[in-house]
Amino acid sequence: MNSKPPYNYEEGALFLIDKPLHWTSFDVVNKLRFALRKASGNKKIKVGHAGTLDPLASGLLLVCCGKYTKSIDNLQAMTKEYTGTFKLGATTPSYDAETEENAHFPFEQLTEVDIRAAVQQFLGDIQQFPPAFSAIKVEGKPLYLAARKGEEVELKARSLTIYEFEISRIELPYVDFRVSCSKGTYIRSLAHDFGKALNSGAYLSALRRTKIGEYDVKDAWDLGELVEFVNPST
Repeated sequence: MNSKPPYNYEEGALFLIDKPLHWTSFDVVNKLRFALRKASGNKKIKVGHAGTLDPLASGLLLVCCGKYTKSIDNLQAMTKEYTGTFKLGATTPSYDAETEENAHFPFEQLTEVDIRAAVQQFLGDIQQFPPAFSAIKVEGKPLYLAARKGEEVELKARSLTIYEFEISRIELPYVDFRVSCSKGTYIRSLAHDFGKALNSGAYLSALRRTKIGEYDVKDAWDLGELVEFVNPST
């Protein structure tokens, strides 16, 4: 978006935002919504994002406003690309660093050949169980609410596609990766399953979304700069 205010945000706009670490996607939408409503004078302007990023992940978040919110479903269906880091030799209940490590496994025996070979079983169409600590709703309630109470939750496998899965650095116990995948992929679950494939634990220690379809995080706004651009007085 290159237009300077005043801009008719009710007609619609798509914003590429580099979501800060530790912010929720909802936090980002709320911050931008406040600025847009103040700039446009319309307190009912619609604002929504096209695909959640966890608080412990950074990177590309697509946020739509006005009439462009009708495109959210199409944007959500696009291929996603992520980079990040797995930590081998341990697991956590949330499959990422949100919770403490709860089990440890040997990893010193793993070779580069072992690690790169394990990638192959995750390429193409696969079945994946989502993490218990996820926003998927069962009987109207997000799974993470039950998981945080220590309650048992029933997980159902989901069909998805991993188009590309590359290992970019190995420095045990840490392994850096790049993944291109379909809608609905949980990189946290991929980390967990990757550890099992190596007969060792693993969890996601860092994650960044770099692309959604043709959109690239390199072209994204810093959130603070975008808010200032939309409404210089905010």
